[in-house]
Amino acid sequence: MTDTVSFGYHDVAPDEKTRRVGGVFSSVAARYDLMNDAMSGGMHRLWKDRFVRRVQPRAGEAILDMAGGTGDIAFRLARSGAAVTVADINPAMLEVGIDRARRPGRVSGSLVWTGANAETLTFPDRFFDAYTIAFGIRNVTDIPAALREAHRVLRRGGRFFCLEFSTTQWPGFAEIYDAYSHNVVPRVGELLAGDADSYRYLVESIRRFPDMPRFEAMIAEAGFVRTAVEPMLGGLVAIHSGWKI
Repeated sequence: MTDTVSFGYHDVAPDEKTRRVGGVFSSVAARYDLMNDAMSGGMHRLWKDRFVRRVQPRAGEAILDMAGGTGDIAFRLARSGAAVTVADINPAMLEVGIDRARRPGRVSGSLVWTGANAETLTFPDRFFDAYTIAFGIRNVTDIPAALREAHRVLRRGGRFFCLEFSTTQWPGFAEIYDAYSHNVVPRVGELLAGDADSYRYLVESIRRFPDMPRFEAMIAEAGFVRTAVEPMLGGLVAIHSGWKI
């Protein structure tokens, strides 16, 4: 890993990024889902539904949902009867998910919640049938290390799926979204969560994330084959996938 990594538009030491990202998510955890609705107009729910359909979880499978603290993806996966391990480096995000799992009507019997760093997983080799991560990979300090760990813990024939913001290629829409995200999102964060700075970082982290071809190449470099990218809204959001053989 390089001597510095990006934290929004700033370059910082790797340990400093890990600390700062932890602070961001500790700050926004309680209002994270509310802010997702406000920032995306509720569209994040449709993106996540589509993402889980692509994963095609099946009863009896073991799935690792990384950076899945609030449970949004895990609850969807668990409806299939899969055994889902929800892992997140941030205890505050996990607490939100565990509290949500206690609500009536939740499919929570097949969920296990655990603190984990995506770069240094403690799970055995070839342990899971699928690995999912939604809107979390760009916050990882060492992304190549996290991708290698994802490959390590998957069984042969296992599948990797990542849902992440990217760069829209629709003419005109990119400029509109850029103005919205830089000028409106931090203000909404201040209004609803009392924290403009954290949401300013989240916007900036999207801009610094590799574009779709580069991130697909990184997934392949980690050992995955049959990599694919499915862009939505011209690439504003993308589903990345790969297989371990």
